[in-house]
Amino acid sequence: MGTALVILAAGKGTRMNSDKPKVLHEIAGAPMLVHAMRSAASLDPERTVIVTGFGHEDVARAVADYDETAETVLQPEQNGTGHAVQMTRDLLGDFDGDIVVLYGDTPFVQGETLLRMQDARVDNDLVVLGFEAADPGKYGRLKMDGPRLTAIVEHADATDEERAITFCNSGVMMGSASLMFDLLDNTNNDNAQGEVYLTDVVGIANARGLSVTAVTCDETETMGINSRLQLADAERIFQDRARAELMEDGVTLQRPETVTLAFDTVVGRDTVIEPYVFFGPGVTVESGAHIRAFSHLEGAHVSRGGVVGPYARLRPGTELAEDVKVGNFVEIKNAQIDEGAKVNHLSYIGDAVLGAGTNIGAGTITCNYDGVMKHRTTIGRNVFIGSNTMLVAPVTIGDDAMTGSGSIITNDVEDGALGISRARQVNKPGFARKLFEMLKAKKDKQTKEAE
Repeated sequence: MGTALVILAAGKGTRMNSDKPKVLHEIAGAPMLVHAMRSAASLDPERTVIVTGFGHEDVARAVADYDETAETVLQPEQNGTGHAVQMTRDLLGDFDGDIVVLYGDTPFVQGETLLRMQDARVDNDLVVLGFEAADPGKYGRLKMDGPRLTAIVEHADATDEERAITFCNSGVMMGSASLMFDLLDNTNNDNAQGEVYLTDVVGIANARGLSVTAVTCDETETMGINSRLQLADAERIFQDRARAELMEDGVTLQRPETVTLAFDTVVGRDTVIEPYVFFGPGVTVESGAHIRAFSHLEGAHVSRGGVVGPYARLRPGTELAEDVKVGNFVEIKNAQIDEGAKVNHLSYIGDAVLGAGTNIGAGTITCNYDGVMKHRTTIGRNVFIGSNTMLVAPVTIGDDAMTGSGSIITNDVEDGALGISRARQVNKPGFARKLFEMLKAKKDKQTKEAE
């Protein structure tokens, strides 16, 4: 039996005080909605449907960017969670499998938890995810009779006795598509909020004699994000968890609290990461690398034995082969650096290929942009690029070649050749003293006139 994922993401999130839809605010470089989609990957869903509302077009684009197979459906008016699920009927009404309802502003539900819900679903018609709340507040309460979930009572509709219950509803629910829509057809909006509650299906299912149960998870998994403060807290939770996982996997973080990871950062064992390193999305670092302090990596791949930094920036499209060294104040973008090559100081390498064993001198720049188009620089194997060389692309430097320091290279340099392009130096004896005397005299004159 297959699974369809339904994620509710229609809310504006007024407490965010933002023109951006709430679910598109980012945690670790990805919209919180994407985190919710990733959490369900363990279920291998056949269909994914996102229910949108405010900022529909922006949300739909973000969904397509992450998963082009996912579908979106618009909920024009937000009339409750049950109404939101009903909006998916045209897409999932004939689906022969289970629906799992998640929330785009609840990004931390773990895959293992959803798999436990799936296991519980074998012997139950409906499965709800609950948690023991330290402060139940305004959460809906789960009323249990042994393993049986008898009702979900919203806080606004709960009695004082029901509000004393600490086992609370996360909102996550699993059941067959046919049953879910059938139960929703029997709900109404006769409640304090005047909305169609998804939670009402539990009472209807019990009245029919169906089996309903609840699975428990840690409260941190159910954290909903409704404000910038909660967003910052979610970032902290993610970073703490991700850093701990890296260290458990054999990565050394010298000052863990200073390292920022992205939602998809991958780092191999025995890599050392120094303080204040920032990982943007799309970074893979293989085993045995060394990322030195204050470096910034995004969309880059660092192979085994690579050394990056300190104060280096790797931008999207950077591919470093084994044992490559990228030093301080070096920026690399959309470039392939082959095995053992070195770019050690104060250089920019963009839209380029560097061959194995090549050494790039300090201050070198690949001049890749002509104001309209980008052009490529190709540098061969075992090349020595002298300090302060400007390589004006498109240009090719052959194997075993060399450029003279301070050169502006606009033409190809063949294998084994020396390319040099700079004006001849001329020394004028005594001219410096004369020039200083002229300048000082001019300054003295200006000072007297000012007085």
